[in-house]
Amino acid sequence: MSDQGHRLVLTGASGGLGKAFAAALAPLCSVMILSGRNGAVLQALQQKLQSTYPDLLVRTIVGDLTQPPVQQRLHESCRALSAPIDLLINAAGISDFAAFERQEPAAMERLVMVNLLTPIQVTQRLLPLLKAAPSAQIINIGSIFGYLGHPGFVLYCATKFGLRGFSQALRRELSDTRVAVRYFAPRAVKTDFNSETVSRMNRELHTTEDDPQTVADELVRFLGRRSWDRKLGFPERLYVWLNGLAPAINDQALRKRLTVIRRHLGSPAAAHPSDARSRP
Repeated sequence: MSDQGHRLVLTGASGGLGKAFAAALAPLCSVMILSGRNGAVLQALQQKLQSTYPDLLVRTIVGDLTQPPVQQRLHESCRALSAPIDLLINAAGISDFAAFERQEPAAMERLVMVNLLTPIQVTQRLLPLLKAAPSAQIINIGSIFGYLGHPGFVLYCATKFGLRGFSQALRRELSDTRVAVRYFAPRAVKTDFNSETVSRMNRELHTTEDDPQTVADELVRFLGRRSWDRKLGFPERLYVWLNGLAPAINDQALRKRLTVIRRHLGSPAAAHPSDARSRP
């Protein structure tokens, strides 16, 4: 195993975007600790990465990170390394396309737990190890919906706004340490994170969906830059700018889309709690 390269912890590694992140980051790492809920996917990913990069050490943590014992196993795996981790990427997340007034309480609690509370808890557990490295980064994978409230994704937006706020506040709290905290915000991505209902709506609204490899390549570029956040896509970056400068413009634009959005929200697949999708 080489001492060169990042010692990475990646959550959500068995999801479509997580697998792309792992493949893109592997050449930059000496150690990868991959966490996810799908053991078979993680095992296949581990074998592929280690066969491609023989000097790379890959460990896997299978389980639901909302559970404290799984978080503890992740912590213990990091502590067992000969050198401290220096890169944490919180990429696990779920989505739920639903009308807020019909959203199930259990689905709302799960969204907040997976998308917001769990990355906060994982970050807190691993922060002492990150602070022991000569320099380190925490990158929270958010969403363009962490800047833009959007109908049909009320709770999802709330969790991503919260994750961005957490990232900014922690960045400032750690500004006198060697740990940088950053926020990476993709737009829609072509994975099963989006249900077929959402994909149909995106096509009707002419919403661009990026390829996972494109997003992963952008993450690698972001890793080497100094900016604290990165928003992917145009016109999405324009909408974010307008949202801060003149939010009424976005209000009007989204109101014009409500008829289409509500039609898709009214479909059985959109209204059913099983429509929630995840990055495991």
